[in-house]
Amino acid sequence: MTMSADDWARAYQLINAAVVPGWALLIFLPRSKLTSALVHSMLYPALMGSIYVAGLGAGIFLGQSAEGAGFSSIDGVAAIFDHPNGIIIGWTHYLVFDLFVGAWIGRDAIRRNLPHLTVIPCLLGTFMFGPVGLLLYLLLRLLLRKKFSLQE
Repeated sequence: MTMSADDWARAYQLINAAVVPGWALLIFLPRSKLTSALVHSMLYPALMGSIYVAGLGAGIFLGQSAEGAGFSSIDGVAAIFDHPNGIIIGWTHYLVFDLFVGAWIGRDAIRRNLPHLTVIPCLLGTFMFGPVGLLLYLLLRLLLRKKFSLQE
């Protein structure tokens, strides 16, 4: 089955849209049962992980990948992103892990009783820039709690 450029663009848009409710819940309803059930459970990682696995399988077994794609060299990794499926797989990877980290930030902030308004920029930073938001959150913990710990 061959997908058109429009099909790949739609897939990209759907995958992006799929995580927005999770982020909205973390930002606007951090302590709700709905947030707990949807975002703090393994639901999002399992659903998005399934998309990732399907794309990976299509790349490996159905030829939905660029010639020379692989992980053994920088050229091979670059070739992964020469095919729209590789872009979708890579982007899904980012979305899954960023939301997982955002959910951890949300839970950790609640456990530490940090003011939610101070956590929101960290969540937005994680949503948009991954590790930047996490580092911002770790700095926030240091500033608000006057001690630094890498322990959960």
